Amino acid sequence: MKLKDLLYKTQILDIIGTTDQEIKAISFDSRKVEQGCVFVAISGFAVDGHEYIDQAINKGAEVVVCSTLPKNRKEHITYIKVKDTSIALGAMAANFYDNPTKKLKLVGVTGTNGKTTTATLLYELSEKLGYPAALISTINIKIHKEEIPSTHTTPDIIEINRILAQAVEEGIEYAFMEVSSHGIHQNRIAGLKFAGAGFTNITHDHLDYHETFKNYIAAKKAFFDNLSKDAFALTNIDDKNGWVMLQNTHAKKYSYALKTSADFKGKVIENQFHGMLLQFNDKEFWTTLVGTFNASNLLLVYGIANLLGWNEEEILTSLSELKNVEGRFETFTSPQGIITIVDYAHTPDALENVISTIQNIRTRNEKLYVLAGCGGDRDKNKRPEMAHVVTSQADQAILTSDNPRTEDPNEILKDMEAGVQPQHYKKYLKIADRKEAIKTAFKLAEKGDIILIAGKGHETYQEIHGVKYPFDDMQIAIETAKTLNK
Repeated sequence: MKLKDLLYKTQILDIIGTTDQEIKAISFDSRKVEQGCVFVAISGFAVDGHEYIDQAINKGAEVVVCSTLPKNRKEHITYIKVKDTSIALGAMAANFYDNPTKKLKLVGVTGTNGKTTTATLLYELSEKLGYPAALISTINIKIHKEEIPSTHTTPDIIEINRILAQAVEEGIEYAFMEVSSHGIHQNRIAGLKFAGAGFTNITHDHLDYHETFKNYIAAKKAFFDNLSKDAFALTNIDDKNGWVMLQNTHAKKYSYALKTSADFKGKVIENQFHGMLLQFNDKEFWTTLVGTFNASNLLLVYGIANLLGWNEEEILTSLSELKNVEGRFETFTSPQGIITIVDYAHTPDALENVISTIQNIRTRNEKLYVLAGCGGDRDKNKRPEMAHVVTSQADQAILTSDNPRTEDPNEILKDMEAGVQPQHYKKYLKIADRKEAIKTAFKLAEKGDIILIAGKGHETYQEIHGVKYPFDDMQIAIETAKTLNK
C-alpha cells in the first residue's frame, strides 16, 4: 500500500518528505518495527512514543507519524505531523486492512459489569443461529471456531483490524466486541465503524486511571457520542446513568429494563440455583443462567439480536440453550453437599449483585461464606467498599488476596478492613494466602452451606511481584472439596 493511501482520513498538519513509497507494516512499538514500516509515536499513559523515534528509525522505519516533529530529522525519512497520533493510528490501521468494519456488522458492548458476558453470549447466540461470528473479549478472541489468546480488555487498534480483516476474509458477517473505558479513552477503537452499541451499567471502578467518576462516565459516553446515524444505541435504563449514554449520540436510540417500561422489557418470574424463568416482551423462556444481573445481560443480548434483524422466536429458543460464561456464577456441589460459586465480581456493585442473587435464592437455613479480595496497583477507593459489602451481607466473610501485583497483600487487606463496621468485626477472617482462604472456607462449611469465591473468575493465574503463578479458583475449590473428611 502507498503511504498516501494509508494516510486517508488522517488530520495531517505537515508533511516532510514523500508519500509515494510502499508501506509494508505499521507499528507504534519501536521494538516491533521492521524495514519499510511506518512508526506512529503515541503519547501513552506511561510512555511517550516520541522518545523512541530514533530507535524505530534504526530498526528500519522509513516513515514517522508524530504530533511533535523531532528537532533532529533524518533526510531519508518521511515525517508526518498530525493532530492526534492515536486517532491517526486508528484511521491508518483501518486503511491498511482495507476497512473491515465496513464489510461486517460490529457491535460493541461497554459498561462496568457484564460486558464480557454479554459480548460472549452474543457471539454464542450468533453461532447457534447459523451466523458465523467473531468475538473480541477479555477472556478470549474467536474467529468463528478458531480461538486466539487475549491479554487485554481491548487489543490495540492494529490487532483489532487484523482480526476483523481475517474475519471478513472468512466470510463472517457479525463481530461482537467488549469495549473498555481504557480502550475508549486511549482511542484504541478509533477508525472502527460500529453497527451498534450496548450499555450494561456503570459503577465506581478504574478510578486509579480515570481519577474521577465523572471522567469514567465521560469515557463510556464518548463511545456512544461517536456512533454514526445508521447505527443503533441500546442502553440500560435501570441504571441511573443509562440515559446519559444516549444524550449526544447520532445513533438510533433504544432502551431495555427489568424494573421499568422500555423498548425491551424483561421480568424474572422464577430464580433458582440451576436457572431462571424469564419473560422478555411478554414471551417466557427458561435459562440455565442465574441471577438478576444475568437476566439483564440476557435482555441486552435479546435487544441487540432483535435490532440486528434476527428472528425473535429463534432468538428466544437459542437464548434458552446458552450456557454460563466461564468464571461468571459458575457453580458446583461438593461431595459433602456444599454449594460453591466462582464469580469474577471484583467491584462493590458486582459483588453486591452476586450476593443479592444468592440471598434471593437461598433458604436461610444454611450459612453463606464469601471470600473476596482486591487487586494491587489498582483503585484503592473500592477496597473498603468491597469489605463492607462482604462483611455486611455474608454470614462469614474471608478477606484475602486477589492479584497483589507489586503491593504487599497485608497492606491491601488493611485498606479493606477500613470498611468493616464494628458490628461485623466478629464475622470476618483475614487470610492473605488465597489458597489457604479457600481451604478454610471448606473446613468451616457444612452440608447445604454456600461458598462464594469472588474476584478472579476465569483467571488461571495469580500475579505476585510481577510474576504470574498458576492459580484457578474453581480447580482449587474442587480439589479441596475432594480432600474433605466430612
